[in-house]
Amino acid sequence: MRSDGPSANFPSKPRPVAGAVQIARIGGTQQTPVLVTGGAGYIGSHAVHALRDAGRPVAVIDNLSTGFRFAVPDGVPFYEGDIADRTLLERIFAEQGMGEGRGAIMHFAGSIIVPESVAKPLWYYENNTGKSRGLIDAAVAAGIPHILFSSTAATYGVPDVSPVTEQTPTQPINPYGWSKLMTEQMLADSANAFDFNYCALRYFNVAGADPQARTGQSTAGATHLIKVAVEAALGKRDRVSVFGTDYDTPDGTGVRDYIHVSDLAAAHVLALDALIAEPGQSMTMNCGYGRGYSVLEVLDAVDRVTGGAIERIYGGRRAGDPASLVADSSLLRKTVPWKPRHEKLDTIIEHALAWESKLPDVRRSAA
Repeated sequence: MRSDGPSANFPSKPRPVAGAVQIARIGGTQQTPVLVTGGAGYIGSHAVHALRDAGRPVAVIDNLSTGFRFAVPDGVPFYEGDIADRTLLERIFAEQGMGEGRGAIMHFAGSIIVPESVAKPLWYYENNTGKSRGLIDAAVAAGIPHILFSSTAATYGVPDVSPVTEQTPTQPINPYGWSKLMTEQMLADSANAFDFNYCALRYFNVAGADPQARTGQSTAGATHLIKVAVEAALGKRDRVSVFGTDYDTPDGTGVRDYIHVSDLAAAHVLALDALIAEPGQSMTMNCGYGRGYSVLEVLDAVDRVTGGAIERIYGGRRAGDPASLVADSSLLRKTVPWKPRHEKLDTIIEHALAWESKLPDVRRSAA
């Protein structure tokens, strides 16, 4: 299939999608079996719930290195193992009725911590890029026609503009961003050579939790601001560090586009529908709201929601942090009928807080 490919200094360039894809929710679309890699993790588990809520057949593979078995809903086939295990993948494809022109993969498995990627670059290139190559190869060999890839705004590096479009040059500044961009390039080249299409969704700052508190961000030591802030609000941390107060922003702190994880999961389901509806079209799209909040605005919102006051420790900038990173998601909105339901910052925080409050009981029950 002809493919869009990554959006900058690599050979392939994305082609604009002409108008919204007309998505049918009947027949093959509803019955397409989906394998979610990393489906016991934060974003992956929300995608599994979104697929289940939409009545889609779904299975999960996860090695539980950072995911949690309790995050996978009851009744969803679960395979504990690594996507590098070709024999296991082939068994899953056979058992789930995938291959020979049927099925789809939502690929979330991978490592995501930027400082760790700087300290362990070869691990990131193996775990994110190398293992993705093996997954793509297995999918091509089996004849699986659709792959939806979890990419990142880190592919843009420190962009000169904000909001960021898909045409903004991709200039990663760390191995994590490069590992994701390399995987996008592999998908583009492979889609040009073989019979499948793909969608790479570039996330901005994912936050919040399932509105029904069925799953959420459960990783200990997470570095996401809203996760850290609600932990502090509940007494799990003593304080929150603010890195940089002299940026060219209204209050001097960094501005980011926070997208609710359930809205992001809904975008995945719609993007999958688009791939199935247009098998000759591949896509690369930003996922964000197009509205940024500063670090201080987020902390003030947590204080407002909880009625408390988080202690703040002010420090210098971190290397590589842009002043503002906000998505232009107009391509996503033009391509699929995506209508965010949880974009208010206070709502994102309320859902994150509810999950964080519930998490100790969840862990005890799973022990």
